[in-house]
Amino acid sequence: MAQPALDGARAVTDTLGRPIRDLRVSLTDRCNFRCDYCMPAEIFGEHYEFLHRREILSFEEIERLVRIFVGFGVKKVRLTGGEPLLRKDVPLLVEMLSRIDGVADLTLTTNGYLLDRLAAPLAEAGLQRVTVSLDSPDDGIFKQMNGRDYGVEPVLKGIESAAAAGLSPIKINCVVIRGVNDHTIVDLARRSKGSGHILRFIEYMDVGNRNNWNLSQVVTAREICERIDAEFPLEPLNPNYRGEVANRFAYADGSGEIGIVASVSQPFCGDCSRARLSTDGRLVTCLFAGGGDSLRDLMRAGYSDAEIERAIGRIWSGRTDRYSEERSENTDLDGYARSDRKIEMYQIGG
Repeated sequence: MAQPALDGARAVTDTLGRPIRDLRVSLTDRCNFRCDYCMPAEIFGEHYEFLHRREILSFEEIERLVRIFVGFGVKKVRLTGGEPLLRKDVPLLVEMLSRIDGVADLTLTTNGYLLDRLAAPLAEAGLQRVTVSLDSPDDGIFKQMNGRDYGVEPVLKGIESAAAAGLSPIKINCVVIRGVNDHTIVDLARRSKGSGHILRFIEYMDVGNRNNWNLSQVVTAREICERIDAEFPLEPLNPNYRGEVANRFAYADGSGEIGIVASVSQPFCGDCSRARLSTDGRLVTCLFAGGGDSLRDLMRAGYSDAEIERAIGRIWSGRTDRYSEERSENTDLDGYARSDRKIEMYQIGG
């Protein structure tokens, strides 16, 4: 793995003037689901070799790096995976991170299958919010998409438990794939409307190298909006903050809101302030990056916080990532999407 150079001054903006404000930390590369768009079962079978325990960041290493990133202005920390709730003692890590001054928003993204029993301990440890993936309310479609024949009921129970524990507002993410689950998006909106949860639809993206992405499978944000608006009239809302990834819409009757993440049809690279830590401690500067720079190796080689800080600053100051915009500028989108090898989503949590 590449190790970043340690010389140079600390920098807080990249070549396009984007600061670091959000940090996503992948706790594990393992998942109990086998969704085709992330970890297809035919590749990630029982003999697939995931990272050994010694290769992944310890809780103490994660805490140390989060403290350093806070020094760059990071306010929001999101725990991801794989499936982060498979990592043993996650509430302990949450408690450690919740004590760091400067972390204003501590959140976690999960498929929700284990959330029912962990929601209360996570809230007690200091977690503020959760985002739950739910690609369809239809049990058959849900089983098909998660690749494990798991029914939707445990996820719905997990959402209820999270709400009861105060992990609100809960965001529910749905990746929309044409011909797979797009016919259930209005039903999902119907079920979540008035619940207080924020439903977010995500255009199917060419993340990683193994999901056989094709542009024809993308249901655009405009089409998603039109389908829901025809049933439940929508009104546009302003972003909550610069760099918010979802376009926001309120139900005209005041019964809540939805968001649509339009990474394919309406790229938002220009405001991206997200850094990612892979499970094995690489700093990844884009969801579609080909790799990253190992901060784990620097820590284990005995480098000081100041040296690691300089390394992070140097990496970020040289950042030029604008993959989604470049994809949209390319006339042969399918060929472009397959042309560069990209890091897998399960390694950096989306």
